[in-house]
Amino acid sequence: MKNLKLYAEYGAKVDLPYDGERLSLSAADAELNRLFFATSANAIYVLHLSSPQENSSTEFWVSDVPLSPTLEPDDYIMALDYLMEKEALIIGTLDGFLLQHSLDGDLTEVVGRVEGGVKSIAASPDGSLLAVATGLGQLIVMNQDWDVLYEVMLEPPASGSVFSKVLHYQSSFSIHSAAIKPVTWEGSCVSKVQVSWRGDGKFFATLVSAGGSSSLSRIRIWDRETGASLSSSEYKVFMGGSLDWMPSGAKLVAAYDRATEQKCPLIVGFERNGLERGSFSIGDAVEATIDMLKWNCNSELLASLSRCKEYDSLKVWHFSNNHWYLKHESRHSKTDYVRFCWDPVKPLNLIAWTQDGKFRSKNFAWVTAVTEKSIALVIDNCSILVSPLSMSLIPPPFSLFSLKFQSAIQDIAVLSQHSKNRLAVALSDGCLSIVELPLMDSWENLEGKEFIIESCHSDDSFGGIGHLTWLNHQVVIATGLCESGVGDACLEKFSRNNGFSCEDKMRQACGCLFMEVQFICSEDSVADTVTSSGWHAKVSKRMCLQKPVLGIVKNPTEDGSAFVQFVGGSVVEYTLKSGLRMPSLDVGQKNPNIFTGFASSCPWMMAAQVRDDGILKPLIFGMDEHGRLHAGNIIVCNNCSSFSFYSSSTGLSEQVFTHIILTTKQDFLHIISLGDILRKNHEVGCEKYIVNDGKISNQESRDALKVWERGAKLIGVIHGDEAAVILQTTRGNLECMYPRKLVLTSIVNALIEGRFKDSMLMVRRNRIDYNIVVDYCGWQAFLQVAPEFVKQIKNLSHITDFVCSIKNDNGMETMYKNFVTLPLIRKEGTGMHVVRVENSDMKNKVSAVLSSVRRALEEYVPESPARELCILTTLARNEPPALEEALKRIKRIRELELSGTVDKSDPAHSKSSPSAEEALKHLLWLSDSEAVYETALGLYDLNLAAIVALNSQKDPKEFLPFLQKLEQMPPIVMRYTVDLKLRRFKSALLNMASAGEDCFEDSLILMKKNPQLFSLGLQLYSDSSRRSQVFEAWGDHLFGEESFTDAASAYLCCSSLEKALKAYRSCNNWRGVLTVAGLLNLSKEKLLQLAHELCEELQALGKPAEAAKIALEYCHDVHSGIMYHVSAREWEEALRVGFLHGREALISEVKNAAAECASALISEYEEGVEKVGKYLARYLAVRQRRLALAAKLQSDERSVNDDDDDASETSSTFSGMSAYTLGKGKGSAASMSSNSTSRTKERRRQRNRGKIRAGSPGEEIALVDHLKGMALTSVAAHELKTLLGALLMLGKEDTARKLQRMVSSFQLSQRAAVTLAEDCLSSETMDTSALSLDNYIDKLKKELPDYQDPSWQSIILHPPLQAELYILARTCATGYSVYLIRNSRVFAAIVTVISVPPFHNNQRYDQ
Repeated sequence: MKNLKLYAEYGAKVDLPYDGERLSLSAADAELNRLFFATSANAIYVLHLSSPQENSSTEFWVSDVPLSPTLEPDDYIMALDYLMEKEALIIGTLDGFLLQHSLDGDLTEVVGRVEGGVKSIAASPDGSLLAVATGLGQLIVMNQDWDVLYEVMLEPPASGSVFSKVLHYQSSFSIHSAAIKPVTWEGSCVSKVQVSWRGDGKFFATLVSAGGSSSLSRIRIWDRETGASLSSSEYKVFMGGSLDWMPSGAKLVAAYDRATEQKCPLIVGFERNGLERGSFSIGDAVEATIDMLKWNCNSELLASLSRCKEYDSLKVWHFSNNHWYLKHESRHSKTDYVRFCWDPVKPLNLIAWTQDGKFRSKNFAWVTAVTEKSIALVIDNCSILVSPLSMSLIPPPFSLFSLKFQSAIQDIAVLSQHSKNRLAVALSDGCLSIVELPLMDSWENLEGKEFIIESCHSDDSFGGIGHLTWLNHQVVIATGLCESGVGDACLEKFSRNNGFSCEDKMRQACGCLFMEVQFICSEDSVADTVTSSGWHAKVSKRMCLQKPVLGIVKNPTEDGSAFVQFVGGSVVEYTLKSGLRMPSLDVGQKNPNIFTGFASSCPWMMAAQVRDDGILKPLIFGMDEHGRLHAGNIIVCNNCSSFSFYSSSTGLSEQVFTHIILTTKQDFLHIISLGDILRKNHEVGCEKYIVNDGKISNQESRDALKVWERGAKLIGVIHGDEAAVILQTTRGNLECMYPRKLVLTSIVNALIEGRFKDSMLMVRRNRIDYNIVVDYCGWQAFLQVAPEFVKQIKNLSHITDFVCSIKNDNGMETMYKNFVTLPLIRKEGTGMHVVRVENSDMKNKVSAVLSSVRRALEEYVPESPARELCILTTLARNEPPALEEALKRIKRIRELELSGTVDKSDPAHSKSSPSAEEALKHLLWLSDSEAVYETALGLYDLNLAAIVALNSQKDPKEFLPFLQKLEQMPPIVMRYTVDLKLRRFKSALLNMASAGEDCFEDSLILMKKNPQLFSLGLQLYSDSSRRSQVFEAWGDHLFGEESFTDAASAYLCCSSLEKALKAYRSCNNWRGVLTVAGLLNLSKEKLLQLAHELCEELQALGKPAEAAKIALEYCHDVHSGIMYHVSAREWEEALRVGFLHGREALISEVKNAAAECASALISEYEEGVEKVGKYLARYLAVRQRRLALAAKLQSDERSVNDDDDDASETSSTFSGMSAYTLGKGKGSAASMSSNSTSRTKERRRQRNRGKIRAGSPGEEIALVDHLKGMALTSVAAHELKTLLGALLMLGKEDTARKLQRMVSSFQLSQRAAVTLAEDCLSSETMDTSALSLDNYIDKLKKELPDYQDPSWQSIILHPPLQAELYILARTCATGYSVYLIRNSRVFAAIVTVISVPPFHNNQRYDQ
C-alpha cells in the first residue's frame, strides 16, 4: 500500500573534451560517497555525492579536472573498481594490464598483467579480495598484497580445443611482468563476464557470455576461501550483462532471453544452491534486452535497464506480498545510451548517466498509497489498483477494481470534492490522463473490473513530470526537469523578484520546470462508472526555477492555492492569481510565529485543515530523511517513520482533522491531538519534541501503542466512528488496529451528540466497557436521557448486555482515566447534559440507572417476550437484586396461565409476553438459583418454590419433603418455619407474636438466640410481666457479653437489684454498687464490709484516690484515707484531709513522704539528664559511621566500570544491606522469602520495637524514638505540680526550687537533644563542632528566653536572669521602688537578691 515517488531530480553535465568520447565504466567509493566514471579516452571523472548528514541544495557535482591514469598506447580501460583500504582505483585494460591508480597523488602503478585481457574486476565487500576475470575464461582471486590465492576456469573448455590439451599450463598472472608466453583458447573466446559478490563476502557468482554457435550459459556459485564451485544453475539463454546478488544475500537475479519463444525477457531470482526462486516478466517488447540489473544498498528495490527498439527504459521494481511491482519507469532516448547505478549510501537515490556526460540523480521516497478518504491507489506498472479500505481491507496485489493506462505510471494527484474523486495521472510516455471515479455507494458494482483509461488530448509535450497537485477541479500544477536554455528569460525574471540566485555554482546544467496545466472536458461524465474520455490538457503557465522543488501540497482552506517546498525546507504559496508568493525574510525574523518553511528539506509533506480559535487554517507537516517530523515551527517527533491524519466524527462535520497518528523507528504508534500541537506552535521560538523517543511511560500509554511487528508502517486511517489505523508490515500484509484513544474519542463524540445507537455499536465492536455510556457525562445525566437511549437502541438484546454490564464504579476515573478527558459543555439541543456531582454516591448508580431503563422499557417499548425478559434482567442485575419483584412478575404470568383467560397457543399472547417457565429460566440464568429459591419461599408460595426448585436442577429428595411438611402446617407456623430457614428472624418474631401468648416462650427463645430482636420484642409485648422477662433475658445476654453497664441498666428495668449490684461490681463502678446497696437497704455492717472490700479492690486496680474517697466517706477511716492519698501522690489533698481532722502525726507522715518523693525525683531526673547525653552521643557516633560507610560505598560504585552491569547491580544491591543504611536494595531470588516467613519476621520486629540493638539497621531510628519517648508525660506533670504545691505549703521552698530546676533542666536537655537528632537525620553531612548538646541548649534558651511549662511549673520557683540580677542589685541599693517591674521572672530574681547579704532586709523580703 505504498508508492515510490520521485520527489527530487537533479542534473549535471560534464564537458567531454574529445569528439566521440563516451562514458563507459563506473565504480563507487561508499566511504567518501563518490562515484568514478571512466571514458573511452581513458579519463576518469569523479562525481561527488552529498552525504546523508548534509542538507545541501545540490545533490552532486563533478570534479573540474579528471583523473588521467597512465596506460600503454592503444590500450583502453575495460574494467574499473575501487579499493577502500588502498584508497585507489583498480583498472583492468584491454591488453590485460592491472593498474593501481592512487587518488592522492594521481599516480598509476602496474601491479600485473593477464593474458586475454581483463573482462571484469570485482572487489569483495570487505575489500580484502579481488576477483579478476580474463578474456580466456579464467578467474583469478588475489589479496590486497596482490598474491594469487587461486585461479580457476570459469567454464570447462570445450572438448578438442587447443587449451584442453594443455594439462599443466603456466600461470596467466604475473607481478610486474610484461613478457609472458601467450596461451590461446581456440574455438572459444569470452565476450563478457559478470562477477557479483554476496553481501557478507563468503560467496560470489559468475555469469559468462561466450562466443560461438551456442549461447547457453549458466550461473556458477564459488566459495571465497577455496575457490571451489559450490553450485550452478541450469544452462539457459542468459543476457550476459545482467547479474547481481542482493546485498542481504537472500538471492541473486539474472535475466533470461526468451526471443526464441516470442516473449519478452524474464528476470529470474536464484538461491545460493543455483535453484530458481521466482521470476517475473518486464512487460516490454519481444526484441527488448536487459542490459543491467542492480539492487539498491538495502535490498529493497531492484532497478533494471531494458533497451527497446525506440527507447531505453529504466525501471524500478519492488517485491511485496509475493508479487513484483513496477513502481517507476523513466524512458530515455536511444542515442543517450543511458546507464545507471544506485547511491552506495542512500538506498532511494539512483544515479543515471548518458554516454555524452549528462548525469541525473533521482531521489525517491516511499509514500502511502492511501488517500485522505481511505482509498488505496497502488501503482503497478501501467495499472492503478483501487481498493476502498473503509469497505474492506484488500491487500495488494488484489483490489476491488483496477485502472489500466497506456504506459507506466509516474505520479498521481487526487482531488476529493462532494463525495467524488478525480485522478490526474502522469505517464512515463509523457502523457497525462484524467479519471473520474463514481460515488463510493456504487463501487460494489465495479468489483473485479478493469477499466481502460484514455490519455488526454494535448498539443504540448510534458515529458517526465512529477509533484502533480490539483489547485481546483480544472487546474493542476507539476514540476519537471528543464534543460539549460529553456525558459531563461522567465528564470531570470523570477529569480530577480524572489531572491533566488541564477549562478550555476555547482555546475548544474538543469533547472526545475514549474508548469500549470488546465484541463477541459468535452464530454459529460457517466454516473456509477469510471470515465476518462474527452479530456484536453493545455499548459497555461510555465517557468524554470533554479532551486529544485521537493514537494507540493494543496492548501486545504483555500481553493486555487498550494504550498511549494524548495530544497532546504523553505515553503512558499502558489495561487492561480498571483503565482508564487515569496514571504519576506524580515517578516519571518520579526515574528517567529509566521511559518516560512521547515528547518531542513522534508520529502514527505502534508497539509491539514485545523480549527484554531474558531478559525480554519492550514497546518503544514513535513518529515525529513532523518525522521524529524515538523509541524509549522516546532518538531513533533525526532524519530518518526510514517504519519497520517485522523478526523473524528465531529471533525468530519467541520471538515477538519483532529489528530495526527505517527509511528517511530522504535516501532511505537503515537496519537497526538492537533490542538496540542497548535498550542505549542503559538509559543515564540518553540522547538520542542512532543514525542522524544520510543520509551513509553504509564502516563503516556494513552497516546502510544507498541507495534507488534518490527518495521510496520502506517499507511492510512479510517476516519469518523470507525477510528481504525491501517498498518502494513514488511511482508506486505495489512493489519487494522483500533487504538483505544481514537475509539473512545469517537464514542464520546457520539454520546455528546446524542447518537446512542452509534455509540453502542462502537462499544460492542471494540469491546469497550458499557459503563462509559453512563459515566462519561455522569450517571445522573444518563437518567435524563434514558428514554431516548432506549428509543434509539431498539435491539433489546443489546440493552440486556448493557444492563448486565453496569457496575457501581466510575469507569471514567478508573479504567479510561488516561484516555479521554472530561467533556466540554455540549451544544444546545443535542446529546447529554454534563452533570457531575462532587463525591456522588456510586452505590446508588446501578439501582438508579436500571430503574430508569426499566421505566423507559415499560413506557416506550411495546409488549413482547423480549421486553419482559429485559425487564427481568434489570431486576436481577439490581444491587441488591430485586428478586422478589421479579418473582412477582413471573407469578402474575403464571396466574394468568392457570386462570385459563390466556391461551398458550394463541400467537397474540406469545408475542406479548413469554411463558412463566421461560421467564423463570431467564431469571435463574441471571441469578443465583439458591437465592431465587429462597426468595420464592419468602413469598410463602410453596407451588412457586417447587417450580423454581425443579427448574434450578435441585434434587427432589432435598426439597419435596420439606415443602410437603410446610404444606401440612398451620399458616402462621409455616411462615415462622420458613422465616427461620431463611434466617429472617425479625419476620419470624412478628409471626410468633401474632400467634398469641401461647407462643411467648418460643419467642423468648428466639430472642435469646438472636439478641438483636430484644428491642423488637419489647415493642411487641406490652404486658409488664412479659417485658420484665424480656429485660432480664436481655440483661443476662449483656452480662455474658461483658457489657456490665448495659446489663446493670437492663436489670434495673426489671427490678433485679442483686444482678444489677453484681453487674456494677464487675465493671468496678463503685458508685453504682453503693447506690444499688442503698436500694437494697443493706445493714450498716454489710455496707461497711462492702466498702472495705471496694477499697481493697480499687487499691489493687491502681485507683488509690477513689479508694481514699470510700475510706473517708463510708468507712470513716482517716488514717487509711490519707495513706491512700499519699499512695496516689495527691499531696495537697492528703494535707487538706489531715488538717481537716487535726491529725498532726498523719501530717508529719505526709511531710516526710513528700520530702522523700522529692529527693527521689531529683535523683531520677538528674540521672535522666545523664541518659539524654549518653543516648545522644551514641546516636551521633552511629550517624557519623553510617555516613562514612555510605560515602565509601558510593565511591566504590562510581569506580566500577559502567559497562560491567553485573558488578554495578551487585554493588548497588549490597549497599542497601548495610547495617547503617536506610536504603532498600533490590532483592534477588535467593533473598526472597515466603509470606509465612515475612509474617514471622514482622511479628518479631513488633516485639522488639522498643529495644535498641547496637549495630542493627534500625539503631538510629530507635535512638531518636527513645529520646522522644523520654519527654515529660501529663501524669508526671500533674504529680510534679501537686508535689511542688505541697512542698511550698510545708515550708520546703529550697527543695521545691531544686526539684523544679532539675526537672526543667531535664526537659530542656531532652528537647534540645531531639532537635539536634532531627537536624542531623535530615542532613547527609555532619559538623561535629556545631552538633553539640550545649550549643543546642543555648540556642533553645535564646529562642525561648521565657520558656516555661504551665502544666506543672510554678512561677514563684523560676530561676532569675543574670542581667536582671545585676540591675536589681543596684536597684535595691539605691531604692527599688522607683522602678516598675513588669516581668514576672523578675520577682523571682528579687527574692533571690534580697535574701542574701548585703541586700538582706526582712521588710523588703516580705514585701
